[in-house]
Amino acid sequence: MGMFRVTAFALTVAGALSTAIDPALAFCGFYVARADGKLFNKASKVVLARNGTTTAITMASDYEGDPKDFALVIPVPTVVKESDIHVVDQAMLDRLDNYSEPRLVEYTDRDPCAPPELMIPMPRMVAAGMPRNRASAPNLGVKVEAQYSVEEYEIVILSAEQSDGLQTWLTGNGYKIPAGAGDVLHSYIKQKMHFFVAKVDLGRMKLAAQNFIRPLQVRYSSPKFMLPLRLGTVNADGPQDLILMALTRNGRVETTNYQTERVPTGIDVPLFVKDRFAEFYRALFDHEVTESGGTSVFLEYAWDTGGCDPCSAPPPPAADLVTLGADWSVAPPANGGYWPGPGVFLTRLHVRYDRAHFPEDLTLNETADRANFQGRYVMHHPFTGKLNCSAGYQYSQSLTERSEKAARMTADLTGWNRDMIRDEMKKSGEIFVGRLPIFDQTPGK
Repeated sequence: MGMFRVTAFALTVAGALSTAIDPALAFCGFYVARADGKLFNKASKVVLARNGTTTAITMASDYEGDPKDFALVIPVPTVVKESDIHVVDQAMLDRLDNYSEPRLVEYTDRDPCAPPELMIPMPRMVAAGMPRNRASAPNLGVKVEAQYSVEEYEIVILSAEQSDGLQTWLTGNGYKIPAGAGDVLHSYIKQKMHFFVAKVDLGRMKLAAQNFIRPLQVRYSSPKFMLPLRLGTVNADGPQDLILMALTRNGRVETTNYQTERVPTGIDVPLFVKDRFAEFYRALFDHEVTESGGTSVFLEYAWDTGGCDPCSAPPPPAADLVTLGADWSVAPPANGGYWPGPGVFLTRLHVRYDRAHFPEDLTLNETADRANFQGRYVMHHPFTGKLNCSAGYQYSQSLTERSEKAARMTADLTGWNRDMIRDEMKKSGEIFVGRLPIFDQTPGK
């Protein structure tokens, strides 16, 4: 099958945002390599469905290397049953990702001299086989609690008494452990956590005609509502980004042990951002992380899955929500199609973390807040027709201030050079200082 890459998500999305979040998204566990297989833990997205004390976590990640070298280790609070492990279609995560991502919208100004319109034009969206105990587990304080074969995955659930024993067991069974994993593993062992170890079975992968590693889903019951982050830093080559999409009954999800902040929203941006939205949002998010001291979690979206305004993609189908863990909702219609999904609230959190700034896993809390929020950025195309009224004159005067404000806000939010921004505004034909519409008549006549 050779070398290949499993990307965290498709790069063809409304608003071009998935390409905007190219700088690495993180993972809840770490990869372990066999022999000298090259691994690269760069990016992932996670869907976390929470209902009472039941959690369903679906993980997609970015992996580079030969699939025979793929394996991962994830801390879990209980011994997971085989019936609670599933392989999920990547497209489901992509659809939820596309639906919840920050968006770029554009409006065209109406003629200020025309009679008022009763209806406000809608905005246009802009496109954005596992070894079997070769090492002696009991002598190492490691217990194999369960072993399963789930589609193309071979899975072992382990408990351990000490991190050295766990590392020795993994190494003895053909896995290369990243340097620095011992301390983090020890902290999970102290919490009586178990370890979910998954590896791809190449034979079954070929039989299923799969040419990529599909997302894994694990369900368990625990009073702890949390997401493990620290193992994701062990074999990371720098800060990691995590997109967490939480599905809940009651309302928005927030972190309790880190500050949850909202990304800037409702910002007017220059027209040239349409062709550079990926770059714009990367710069904006980088700036927000820096301003927060690198210790905040950012809210990018919060909305009931029954709607959106404006939508960056269609609402998620009912079957997707149920499969991803929101099985408290009503059954989807027999004829398929899109479904409002009552009672399924979606929160999208974005965190960039490393071991220095996020020494603890994310502790989460479901609130009763169902207020809508979205990262939304707005382009205004100026009216280009003839202006021959007082309102038109006032409108023309406002364009200079508006373009200056958009340039200033863009520079402040991204750190981009303001002269560069002005030059790009000129190239795009946007109104800027020193250029106004031409009037047919003197104002007021």
